[in-house]
Amino acid sequence: MAVGRIIETSDCVAEGAAWLAAQDARFARALEQTGPLPLRLRPDGFAQLLSAIVSQQVSVASANAIWTRLKDARMTEPRKIMWASDEDLRALGLSRQKVRYARALAEARINYGALRDAPTDEVIATLTEVSGIGVWTAEIYAMFSLGRADVFAPGDLALQEAARILFDLEARPKERDLRQMAEDWAPWRSVAARLLWAYYRVAKDREGIR
Repeated sequence: MAVGRIIETSDCVAEGAAWLAAQDARFARALEQTGPLPLRLRPDGFAQLLSAIVSQQVSVASANAIWTRLKDARMTEPRKIMWASDEDLRALGLSRQKVRYARALAEARINYGALRDAPTDEVIATLTEVSGIGVWTAEIYAMFSLGRADVFAPGDLALQEAARILFDLEARPKERDLRQMAEDWAPWRSVAARLLWAYYRVAKDREGIR
């Protein structure tokens, strides 16, 4: 299975957004409200996955605060995490569970370079072998750190809520249902996610993702 299209510039995102708007008038209306979508590309590697762990089950504001403390303490490298005491990491804002997850990631010795050329399914399978890295985290990594154009994260609550509002659904769609809906948005599912996050910000007046 090939890697597929890689998002590298804002022009790639704009191309995907135009395609989605042409496919569905609701996306076109959402895009009118959001304006141009953000590129959101990030570096790949250990620090980005650690940042994703930090973001799990906390608000965007809380995650930003904890991540800032970790960066200020230079605790964003595997060796530093392994050397630090639990008390050190807890003092920076990590829960006991997330301390375990951070150590598991540090000990996994993932070949991040190899993931750049691996099919998305393989990327997700490799990452989810690590304790604390779920499918959502792996999908976000593939989307933003590897630039995959056709990845979605249907377990994301902000995406579910944005889809409920935009598509006038009676209830927030479950992960399985939203994954099925997103099949119609291939090969630009990552751009559909960007559009729904941007629409969530407009509709709810708050950020849905870091």
